[in-house]
Amino acid sequence: MGTLRRAYWLFAIYFASLYHVALAQVPIVQTTRFKNLPIDLTYFEDSSTVVYHDVMAGDVWISDDEGKNWRQVADVPTGQAMMFFAHPFARDTAFILTKDETHYRTTDFGKTWQSFNVPASPALVSDPLSFHSQQNNTILYQGMVCEKDGWWGGNVCHDETFYTTDAFTSPAKPLLAPTRSCRFAHSSKDFKHSAHSDLVFCVAWDSNSSRSSKLFSSTDFFANDKRVVNLPGGNRDSDGVVALAIVSKFAVAAVKDLSPGNGDEMFLYVSIDAETWAKGRFPHASSSQLRENAYTIVESTIHSLAVDVLLHPKSAIGTLFVSNSNGTNFVESLQNTNRNFAGFVDYENIYGVEGVGLANVVDNAVEVDGRNAERIIKSYATFDDGSNWAPIPAPDSSGDIDCDRNHPSKCSLHLHSVTSPHNFGRVFSSPAPGFVLGVGTIGNHLLPYDQCDTFLSTDAGLSWRMVHKDAHKYEFGDQGSVMVIVNDEEAVDHVSYSYDSGKTWQDLNLDVKIRARVLTTVPDSTSQKFLLVGTLHKSEHNGDNRPHAAVFLDFAPLRKEQCTQDQFEKWYARAAKDKECLMGHKQWYNRKKPDANCYIGNKFTDPEEHEDNCPCDEDDYECDFNFIREGDDCVPQGPEPIPTGVCEDPSPGKTYLGSSGYRLIPGNTCDQSRGPQKDKPIRKDCSKAQLPPGEISHQTFEFPGQIVQHEYFKESKTILVRLRDGTVWQSSNEGYTWRNPLPDQRFLAFYMHRYSPDRAYLITNSDQLYVTINTGQSWELTQVNHPANTLGIPVMSFHPQESDWIIWIGGTPGCSDYQADCHTEAAYTTNNGRSWASIESYVKNCAWGRDTDLKIDSQLVICESYRDKKGSQALFTQANPLELWIGSHFYREKRKLFDSVVGFTKFSEYLIVAELQIERMALDLQVSLDGRTFASGLFPPSMRPDNHAYTVLESSTDSVFLHLTMSDRQGAEFGNILKSNSNGTFYGVSIEHVNRNPYGYVDFEKMIGLDGIALVNVLSNPEDAPLTGHKTLQSRITHNDGGTWKPLTPPKVDANKQKYSCTSSACALQVHGYTERWDPRATYSTPSVPGLLLAVGNVGEQLAPYTESDTFLSRDAGFTWEEVHKGAHLWEFGDSGSILVMTNDEEPTDYVLFSTDEGLTWNDYTFGQKMRVKSIVTVPADTSRKFILFGYNPLDQKSSLAVHVDFSALTRKQCERAIGRTLVMHNSEDDDFELWSPSEEREERCLFGRQTLYHRRIRDRDCYVGEQIKQEVTLVQNCTCAATDFECEFNYVRDANGNCVLGAGLSPLPSDDYGCRLGDDFWYERTAYRKIPYSSCTGGNRPDRGEAHICPGPRAHGFGFWFSVLIVPFAVCGLVGWWYTKKSGLARGTIRLPDRRGSFGDFSDAGPLATLASVPYFILGLAGIAWEYVLSRMPPLQSRRGYRNVPVDEDAQVLRFEDEEE
Repeated sequence: MGTLRRAYWLFAIYFASLYHVALAQVPIVQTTRFKNLPIDLTYFEDSSTVVYHDVMAGDVWISDDEGKNWRQVADVPTGQAMMFFAHPFARDTAFILTKDETHYRTTDFGKTWQSFNVPASPALVSDPLSFHSQQNNTILYQGMVCEKDGWWGGNVCHDETFYTTDAFTSPAKPLLAPTRSCRFAHSSKDFKHSAHSDLVFCVAWDSNSSRSSKLFSSTDFFANDKRVVNLPGGNRDSDGVVALAIVSKFAVAAVKDLSPGNGDEMFLYVSIDAETWAKGRFPHASSSQLRENAYTIVESTIHSLAVDVLLHPKSAIGTLFVSNSNGTNFVESLQNTNRNFAGFVDYENIYGVEGVGLANVVDNAVEVDGRNAERIIKSYATFDDGSNWAPIPAPDSSGDIDCDRNHPSKCSLHLHSVTSPHNFGRVFSSPAPGFVLGVGTIGNHLLPYDQCDTFLSTDAGLSWRMVHKDAHKYEFGDQGSVMVIVNDEEAVDHVSYSYDSGKTWQDLNLDVKIRARVLTTVPDSTSQKFLLVGTLHKSEHNGDNRPHAAVFLDFAPLRKEQCTQDQFEKWYARAAKDKECLMGHKQWYNRKKPDANCYIGNKFTDPEEHEDNCPCDEDDYECDFNFIREGDDCVPQGPEPIPTGVCEDPSPGKTYLGSSGYRLIPGNTCDQSRGPQKDKPIRKDCSKAQLPPGEISHQTFEFPGQIVQHEYFKESKTILVRLRDGTVWQSSNEGYTWRNPLPDQRFLAFYMHRYSPDRAYLITNSDQLYVTINTGQSWELTQVNHPANTLGIPVMSFHPQESDWIIWIGGTPGCSDYQADCHTEAAYTTNNGRSWASIESYVKNCAWGRDTDLKIDSQLVICESYRDKKGSQALFTQANPLELWIGSHFYREKRKLFDSVVGFTKFSEYLIVAELQIERMALDLQVSLDGRTFASGLFPPSMRPDNHAYTVLESSTDSVFLHLTMSDRQGAEFGNILKSNSNGTFYGVSIEHVNRNPYGYVDFEKMIGLDGIALVNVLSNPEDAPLTGHKTLQSRITHNDGGTWKPLTPPKVDANKQKYSCTSSACALQVHGYTERWDPRATYSTPSVPGLLLAVGNVGEQLAPYTESDTFLSRDAGFTWEEVHKGAHLWEFGDSGSILVMTNDEEPTDYVLFSTDEGLTWNDYTFGQKMRVKSIVTVPADTSRKFILFGYNPLDQKSSLAVHVDFSALTRKQCERAIGRTLVMHNSEDDDFELWSPSEEREERCLFGRQTLYHRRIRDRDCYVGEQIKQEVTLVQNCTCAATDFECEFNYVRDANGNCVLGAGLSPLPSDDYGCRLGDDFWYERTAYRKIPYSSCTGGNRPDRGEAHICPGPRAHGFGFWFSVLIVPFAVCGLVGWWYTKKSGLARGTIRLPDRRGSFGDFSDAGPLATLASVPYFILGLAGIAWEYVLSRMPPLQSRRGYRNVPVDEDAQVLRFEDEEE
């Protein structure tokens, strides 16, 4: 019996032990109810303390055991907690901010709290506290200070910044006011530099100027040290800074571009040492401009900076750009990124794995932006830091996949990301190495969240598998050894967990039914405890008004054994499937084996990253300083700077040790002993080194053929040259070195993108097209649907807003042989040529309707299309009329505008169509400002364009200039220039007998940079020329946009100080014009020097032959001239006028002439080889001191020469600009620039009714300008109207006395109330004069105004009317409708174009600007935005070059090359 009893107790003890073991292996679940959901759950770093901030109630709850038990903070009054901040560098410290001036601090993980005061409530910003990464007690506080406005009782508020060095133990001290934000230079562990430990940056306003904010710095909290941070190449005085951030290893400043006409464009400045700042350079796609509130600095690595730029504002779609190692040069990484309107971007890096990231793109961006279509979202992954992106491979173990995973474009994994967050913290990954979870779908696009499933990757995104149906929230614990997921589509009573890397899952009952809102754990994912927060199901409510809960989950009881070393495996984080090295090393971690039955432990110890250095390869190097990427090579920008004392021996053959052109990327750890050492210095000839100050250098290159085309990228130092043999050559350093990027290819032409200066296209005779988006650093091959047409029709048309939108006009094969099916085929692309869609066949021209100032539907396409689409297009006659069609939605919805046209053109704000009236074989000019409504142009009866060729000339001053051919006899071509009113409908004669050539080009050229100034050549023998075939030319100039013309005033003496032989009153300066130039881009003027003109001509009564001419210069916009050198010369402007270069244009030469004082003195430089120079070029902005002479050896004309001449060493002193100079006309000695006005030294003080000042270098200063900030044009004042502000009205011409008289047999236009604009009191009958549309003069004599009449509307009614309105108020509705309809031209039976009148200076001091001073400060931002919007819609004050020709006669060609610079 005793034996049985003992056995019984043994069995009882055994089963009891089993029972307790079973109990021990059950996870712990504990629920705490709350009144509101938290705004955030914050863990103190490396601790078990978690904070639950109930912002609705204003309370803070704290748990010391990771959420198992909770207590309310007792030291903070109930309802006062507005913000909670954990100190990012002191793990035991946190702050609670209230809405008032009393706040609270803890330094013991929230156990106790102490109050402190700051004399300002927290500013309305996301982070009013800024912390020092090395001095934990040093903190910045941004507060808001408000003052009562005495007369209206409102508050005027601004932000001020305070600082403490003892964590607010003593009162905080004022730092700076007013401020936008302040940051410590040492505010990030990754931003490593040697700057002063107390260095602070503040975006603030200068006390001396409230114009805009600047970036200030100080090392003593602005006690004595206050400096403006220099931001080179941006705004004057470094104004316009709006934000500062520390991102990874970069300090980033956002700066608003304050130059005229730039709206809300931004600059980005980057520093990696907190001392020197450089402007970030983005690819100059027209659509990739940074704009305020339209770009996001996304999660970046320590190697590069990532910025997403909003390109489609209406639909929140962007493009991702990634920088080089120093954050200054960006390349396009991914197009059409998915954003939301708050600026968040679907982009996230995988934590702890270098170079791996996930992003979402909008696959149908064009349809979303144009038709508001539903987004089609696709997911992509990068494994090389954004250099390449690919679809995420579909899992191969999901049985219900209904697509072919061998075609990733149609079958891949797509995941919900940042823009649709469903949890706190990171979306996909955690510090658990290599583990990634996501919610998504398999197929060709992402489905809505509630139709998605849950997927897992254990190799950092290389491969995936579905781990659970339906969408789930997820979290990793214990470095990934345990994963927890909870259904995220409905309320549930359980969670699922896995201990074997997601292979198997088990359910854990929660004892409550809850709709999950947050699932989280400690930030480093090293704990086995989790916190689930959500809303209880209504069945769980117990009436205590606490409908939310925090559920504590502890999985520690499941595993009792800690992992041993043999239960770990080495896991390599591959950078790509075929490459393991990134930044010179391989990453690896020790991870628990999936089947190991153990826990990792080591709580609060981050997984240790290990690195194995790799042998160096090509990707580990980048271009060294003063070198630039050209294809696969780094080439010098010019002669290499060398230390003093090197290469001082002038003996030939001397060498120096210089840069190889490469450097190891900073931070790269590759092993150079096991790979190429590309940064090893090499021996170079001293001729390659930078010369001592005062010397000039040159390099000569011989091309193996004749040059037929050359052009710079507009904002680059890279130039392309095409030879007659079809090869294309490229120089990325202004002609210093040359290479053939595609030696095996031959090209018909190349096109520069009109609106995106970094892009160019090389056109072949096949369906291959070579494209660059980075100024020729690389060329990519793409396909077009048809080869380029051979009918002389422009091949490419570019969109002014969307850089990737291109129209291509190809042709069928055999057009050169006039085959029966020869015709054109037009297509468009919205992705820069990666795919094409058809537009129309048998077209003569297709173009985007949108232009820079013609702001119509961006998807509108206009085509000239032949009616009968059959036969050979090359043989068509007028029997097959050319119709004009317009189509929206990329021509999918099209309609016919005109039955028969000769052509159309668009520039500035005008769309002009030459309509052919077949019945009477006459030509009508149709003009539109909106692409929908057209009005016929009215011409003087004798000058209708019925049977005349005409050329539409350039205009940027609210009028159309038109050259109407009056004589087309060979050798005697000339015509009249007509000028329109502001909407292009009424045309009057501006000047008669203007010279043109047989191709429709006209001797008409506007001055660049100064509107309204133009030069023409006219025939002095218009009656004899058609009979003799010989033209006698004279020059004329206008300074009021063609209102009046006069001869050019000749200089008194020539270049040798001798008087001219011509002394009669008919003597004038005559200059050779546009039609005689070999290179039409060699203009009289330059955009970089206001008022400067160069021309070849003579002083006499008529223009002499070119070879008998001399060279002349004007510094005052053509009012006065001086002869600067004998003989005809080619010229070019350099460095904003600090250097002028000329060379003989009459015979071969071996030298150039140069002047550093704008022609006062000239020197020569011999380059040693005689050549016939055909053109001199420099960068398009004329801001460089390096020039290229193109020409040929007169003894060997089969080849061509390019001589690079470098004047950079002439002086090393850069011109300086006085700080804070007021707008006065005198110039100080400490300033190398002058404020100049065209009104100086002459009676006419104003141009276009206003006096304007321009900044330019003083003529005799010995300094160079460089790429300094472009100074604003300054309007001093509007002027009283004078005779020069008026021109002749329609059908009126000027007589011999300069008065406007009615032309013989002509009738004046009838008067009507069309002159009434909104707000006008009176309209005036027409007179012989009309005000020049571009003039802003006010008051004075107004010869354009006849008898005054009250405008229709309220002022036209008397007391009785208003009495009746008061009695019958509903009558007001009808009155307003009638008044608006009448004044806006919308009355039945009228079709009118918008009137463009009312431009510069139409606002007075009593307008909006005068009232802003009384508006409360917080409203100024909105008011400023509204005012900027108004100003941005005002007519631009700028000039463009270009011709548009719409001829009828057979000898004139249609000149519409869309790749021409305009």
